[in-house]
Amino acid sequence: MSGKTSETSQRARLDQATAELDPPFAVVDLAAFDANADALVTRAAGKPLRVASKSVRCRALLTRVLRRPGWQGVLAFTLAEANWLVRDGVTDDAVVAYPTADRAALRDLARDDRLRAGVTLMVDSAEQLDVVEAITGPEQIRVCIDLDASYRLAGGRVHLGVFRSPVHAPGQARALAEAIAKRSAFRLVGIMSYEAQIAGLGDAPPGRRARGLAIRTIQRRSYRELLDRRGAAVREVREVADLEFVNGGGTGSVRLTGADPSVTEITAGSGLYGPTLFDGYTAWRPDPAAFFAQPVVRRPGKGLVTVLGGGWIASGPTEPSRQPTPWLPSGLKMIGTEGAGEVQTPLRGRAADLLRVGDRVWFRHAKAGELCEHVNELHLIDGDTVADAAPTYRGEGHAFL
Repeated sequence: MSGKTSETSQRARLDQATAELDPPFAVVDLAAFDANADALVTRAAGKPLRVASKSVRCRALLTRVLRRPGWQGVLAFTLAEANWLVRDGVTDDAVVAYPTADRAALRDLARDDRLRAGVTLMVDSAEQLDVVEAITGPEQIRVCIDLDASYRLAGGRVHLGVFRSPVHAPGQARALAEAIAKRSAFRLVGIMSYEAQIAGLGDAPPGRRARGLAIRTIQRRSYRELLDRRGAAVREVREVADLEFVNGGGTGSVRLTGADPSVTEITAGSGLYGPTLFDGYTAWRPDPAAFFAQPVVRRPGKGLVTVLGGGWIASGPTEPSRQPTPWLPSGLKMIGTEGAGEVQTPLRGRAADLLRVGDRVWFRHAKAGELCEHVNELHLIDGDTVADAAPTYRGEGHAFL
């Protein structure tokens, strides 16, 4: 089936399944979601995958993927979310990806045996231990060290990657592990390192071949450096603590991270939805699975239509790659002087002349879970019918960020 035929078929299925719904709304194509989940397992080559909840933000879909072979545990983005997911039975293994200073959530953790057994906090300094212990008291809390995975050159003057943990060198990881071991209120169970400059940076940006070549060169060098440094850090920490897991990676680096012998599990999440930022990767491109629909409300001229709203902009650097992409019907593009608007979004292209007022335009979001910030539910598409309307975190009354 050609790409054009496949897109026409997908549009027909989506339109038929949601014919009784009034846009704007969001959907997830379950066939594509499941196919992406299985593809990620294959790429992990036998290492378990921990789902990044920030990239899904829907309890029903987290449960769905965790029931599939090869997936176990959640990487949560806040402690309050981790507590909720464990208490609700979505998982009994939630690692909080970022340090917390949420006093209410820490008190909740401290007084619940089930939560203390199933939730692991992220730390990168003794100062964070002080904050946690002052709130949780003598109850033993599971913790994980966040090892900085950025690529540093010129004595640290050049920093490639994200600014996360101050724990960069193997000796620093061991020093923090020893500090944790001295405190009876904590038990060190894991190490995490997120190589954002590899997993979260597309190496084939459209129309920018020279930049793509430079990115791929840097990523290869960064991977080799991290392979040695992470391995050394894990060896150092294992002399201090009996680690249950070493977590690494993201959707964009599942295969590479899985080849690191020091890593025992890999994180993935965005690849389940297949947002547009992952169109710029050579290693693997997930099937688009998540979409949102906006109605055509104007036809201002030949080759032009206007949809209501559409300005669902993704976080990160302010640039065109963070805008949503009109996907179906194919051949529509944003207008540079207006972009994705708060109340309207004009689109240009030959397909515009085939659209009438009331028709839908299907968009893809630039990032994965952020789509769920705009809707209370995701309509789950099975074939050409809506199988379920699954609440998002927002729809369940939870705002964890």
